[in-house]
Amino acid sequence: MNRATKSGIAAEAQSKVEAKYSEQLAAECLEWIAAITGKDVDPNGAMDNFYEQLKNGVLLCEVINALKPGQIKKIQTSSMAFKCMENINNFVDGAKACGVPSQETFQTVDLWERQNLNSVVICIQSLGRKGSQFGKPSIGPKEAEKNVRNFSEEQLNASNAVISLQYGSNKGANQAGMSFGNTRHM
Repeated sequence: MNRATKSGIAAEAQSKVEAKYSEQLAAECLEWIAAITGKDVDPNGAMDNFYEQLKNGVLLCEVINALKPGQIKKIQTSSMAFKCMENINNFVDGAKACGVPSQETFQTVDLWERQNLNSVVICIQSLGRKGSQFGKPSIGPKEAEKNVRNFSEEQLNASNAVISLQYGSNKGANQAGMSFGNTRHM
């Protein structure tokens, strides 16, 4: 990475983004990744460690293949930038295929250029909640299950007989004569 250091408004914005990062959630993500992949992962949630563990995307691709075997056909082992970014992009696509909503994913540069590691944590947490769907351990709160209800035509028509005034009435009250504050002078 050969980016100039940010200054002014850009530096303020970046510090706000970094302030959202949670070492505890990042550590939970790394522990889950170790449990899913069986790899030796340092579970320290510090920003530097989290970035170093995941920056080449290999571990992330292995997570997707652990959940959905064969989802990512070829994991790039080269340390060349575009190969690593391809791994990260494959992970994001794989996460979407596993059911992670697109608003909980991240852009490749968020991880590769260390722009927004919090969004990476959010994505892994979201993927972690889906773990139980694939027979693997999961992290975070258990996801709600769909509860579809089917009403009969008779039940649906019964609601048409309800008169809304039966719920209560304001007995003809209105806002006439109410005034708060000063009048508007034009």
